[in-house]
Amino acid sequence: MSPDWMSSGPWGGSVDDWSLELDSVAKTRRLGETLGKCLFGGAVILLSGELGAGKTSLTQALAKGLGVPDDEPVSSPSYTLMNHHRGRLDLYHFDLYRLSDKDELFELGFDEYLHDEGVTVVEWFDRVPDLRPEGLEITLAYKGEDARCATLTARGVRYRRLLNDLRQNWENQEASIAR
Repeated sequence: MSPDWMSSGPWGGSVDDWSLELDSVAKTRRLGETLGKCLFGGAVILLSGELGAGKTSLTQALAKGLGVPDDEPVSSPSYTLMNHHRGRLDLYHFDLYRLSDKDELFELGFDEYLHDEGVTVVEWFDRVPDLRPEGLEITLAYKGEDARCATLTARGVRYRRLLNDLRQNWENQEASIAR
């Protein structure tokens, strides 16, 4: 029997999308930090995008929003597959780029992290096509040297609320900056 985060079928539950232009690294970081402040225990963030698109930068800023100390480096766990950081909520940062097969996820106890009270961030989640937990999917695409397009897709009711909260916070920040 497969765990509930593996599926050969389509995403279940409700879906909501939001796309925004990030015209600088600073805006990408601000999105990550704002998201980190909005996150709840048990949240799952699924990141995809080309190499160098900003997945790790977004995660570093998300960690800051979670209160991970500035003196604790947040780097991509490409060779270890998972790094653990302590903040307001624990952060479990997975990087599946070098994953050889989905059985490695079982060996890491991936299912246990998804059901923990911390926040699970998964870079390169799309390298495991059957990986289908409820969560907030963020795809980063190049739009220039420092510019990106972020497409956020909420998978499930809790994540629709999270996406709406994030969007409201973002729009309030943008309005404040514009003044």
